[in-house]
Amino acid sequence: MNFANLTSHEVEEIVKKNPIAILPVGSVEEHGMHLPLSTDMVQPSHVAYEASKRIKDCTLLLLPPLPYGNCVSTRNFPGTISVSFDSLRAFVLDILTELSRNGIKKVIILSGHAGSMHMAALRNAAELATAFDEDMKIMVLSDYDLAYNLLDEKIRNTSGIRFGVNIPKDDGHAGLIETSRMLNITPELVKKKEMRKGGKRLGNRFLITAHPERTIPTGVHGEPKNASAEIGKKIEEYIIEEFIKLIYELHKM
Repeated sequence: MNFANLTSHEVEEIVKKNPIAILPVGSVEEHGMHLPLSTDMVQPSHVAYEASKRIKDCTLLLLPPLPYGNCVSTRNFPGTISVSFDSLRAFVLDILTELSRNGIKKVIILSGHAGSMHMAALRNAAELATAFDEDMKIMVLSDYDLAYNLLDEKIRNTSGIRFGVNIPKDDGHAGLIETSRMLNITPELVKKKEMRKGGKRLGNRFLITAHPERTIPTGVHGEPKNASAEIGKKIEEYIIEEFIKLIYELHKM
């Protein structure tokens, strides 16, 4: 259920059921010439919503999504709005401690943006929140922790998933997987004529530079040209089902 649409009294009653709160976190970030700045917000919100529709035997609270994130490699591209590590950590920590104060002790932070500093800020916020309230149990993950499992052929075979196209093992930002997901979720936001413009990361992956955007000049890490809504639907179903498993795991704790 949508947390923000509840009344104060309804929350008071629902808390007695030991609910799980889900906080989708995104970013306003460049995603090539073919995907919108909202890409990282659209995806986790969709996963959380679809999972909530399928789960009937535990109480889920969908929190309003947090649209901003910490973006390092894409910060200098037009349109990217990055918040600092400290700001993101502090804001998420405030949300978590307020959930605790309201009696909500189980939380899943599901991020559509998977940048290392961004994820570190979310994890650190969760660590601080659980230190503040030892009864809290918090999961922190990106939906791409699940999606990129499918880069492993063995996992695809075990899951019975066939894409019909080759997915490069280094598929990443705005690549085939991400583009396919967006074609499935919000096809009207995808600039299909621009999908041909792929790219890959240049230079040493350990390099720290003032201009990280120069290492991904097209703003894309992958080949989106073979992306399709059909592939995206298969990927999304896999992610949702794996996410549901995590929800039930937390529910049993």
